[in-house]
Amino acid sequence: MLYRDFGKTNEKVSVLGFGCMRLPVIGNDPRDIDEEKAINMIRYAIDNGVNFIDTAYPYHGLSLDQGGASEPFLAKALKDGYREKVKIATKLPSWAIETREDMDRYLNEQLKRLETDCIDFYMVHGINKTYWENLKELGFEEFLDEAIVDGKIKHAGFSFHHRLDFFKEVVDHYDWSFCLIQYNYLDEDYQAGKEGLKYAYKKGLGVAVMEPLRGGQLAENIPKRAQDALDQADVERSPAEWALRWVWNHPEVSVVLSGMNTLDQLKENLKIAEEAQPNSLTDTELESIDQAKSVFEEKLKINCTGCGYCLPCPSGVNIPENFAKYNDYFLFGGPETKEEYQFHYMALIMENERASACIECGACEKHCPQDIPIIQEMKKVKELYE
Repeated sequence: MLYRDFGKTNEKVSVLGFGCMRLPVIGNDPRDIDEEKAINMIRYAIDNGVNFIDTAYPYHGLSLDQGGASEPFLAKALKDGYREKVKIATKLPSWAIETREDMDRYLNEQLKRLETDCIDFYMVHGINKTYWENLKELGFEEFLDEAIVDGKIKHAGFSFHHRLDFFKEVVDHYDWSFCLIQYNYLDEDYQAGKEGLKYAYKKGLGVAVMEPLRGGQLAENIPKRAQDALDQADVERSPAEWALRWVWNHPEVSVVLSGMNTLDQLKENLKIAEEAQPNSLTDTELESIDQAKSVFEEKLKINCTGCGYCLPCPSGVNIPENFAKYNDYFLFGGPETKEEYQFHYMALIMENERASACIECGACEKHCPQDIPIIQEMKKVKELYE
């Protein structure tokens, strides 16, 4: 395993981090984590050098406002001496904070859920304009300062899904130690993007990257023309390896979080990480990735990564699955296969979960980290499939 400096934290972190948002589950309930498989994966990762484990208060839950199963599960996975081998990252649910006391209450609850005395990397989760003004008014800066002094957290940071100008405002507002941003070869100029990455790095922040494979879209069943572009390179790599190597090619990136849900995915990523040196891709290789990127940009219709922050929908619509099926049609199908895609949509998505069940309440849109106009896009899904 390779390690990189993590900004002003003065910590060394593994280039590959383990994201605990998409762990294997039993059935369809996200709370029902397949503990045997997931513990085996996490310990295998740690045994092979991974020392950065990321989770959050709502992960593997039914809503953003309730504690999910990820944090308590991680406490189990890190028993038997594994806690001492890793650095835990988790997040304050910024959308749920109504008082200054709420911040302390959530942190204390998370310490208990994780069964630890100190959280190594503690983030303000998914900052956007609305949450930001509220957090400043309630004094989040004092909260973080006190939590560090009290030894409850070691380093303070934030995760981000918003525009570049706002990202810079957040970076400059407080003495953060690190940040977590979405970054991959499709999102080079999206949200914080490359400019934000370099801005945070120059300010001394450690930079962790989420969604390097864009919710799996850059790893599985990519468009043929995109695959052809990658195959033109002198070296043969899987789509996942191309995407991960592209992110690791940036010296400003310290750790890449991957939400692996099978042991095979983990083993593949560990192998790729062995060669994750910065500035190691040739100009020809980068050109192949740029060509593949252009194919995706032509075809991708809805910028959804499947994070699930929009759930649960009050009327039961499975928003990420609807958008995934919509994108699949434009990425891999076409008019000649429309009837086939319609059949699969109707067969695989229950009636109450389809786009036509949307009541346009807007509850989902305020939680979407991609700022997708969900109501408008859901109408397009309905038009295509129903």
